[in-house]
Amino acid sequence: MVELVLVQGDITEQAVDAVVNAANSALLGGGGVDGAIHRKGGPAILAECRDLRASRYGKGLPTGAAVATTAGNLPARWVIHTVGPVWSARDDRSELLASCYRESLAVADELGAETVAFPAISTGIFGWPMDDGARIAIATVRSAHTDVRRVSFVLFTPDGYTTFEKALV
Repeated sequence: MVELVLVQGDITEQAVDAVVNAANSALLGGGGVDGAIHRKGGPAILAECRDLRASRYGKGLPTGAAVATTAGNLPARWVIHTVGPVWSARDDRSELLASCYRESLAVADELGAETVAFPAISTGIFGWPMDDGARIAIATVRSAHTDVRRVSFVLFTPDGYTTFEKALV
């Protein structure tokens, strides 16, 4: 059974085997978590992302999928990039959000990662309500069949931490 840990802080400072990037489908950096990971991780991450786009994901990484690159200058070994869904009040896209967590853990297993740090995928600019995002994240990781030993949910704000803390109970 995977140990779940909550951390209030910066995901780019986590000394884990793999950090998960809430990426955009272009895999070329952006804002929020994606921009922070690319800025701090340095050009090696972007170079690998460009290679992945050229060789496998010319139309972009599909929503809910995950792929790994080097972590560059981050204290992690790898970055696992996953594209979360944009929240919609009309369409239930919960399965796509859950897929981000499942697929990221599957990639972590392929890499042999034992420790993984996740942000709150899709809860920033993609508009997913934090309480629902926390519920889906925790339930999905708890039910996952994985060799990962510890998953940290790294929340940048006190409100995000409190929301995940309530969902963890």
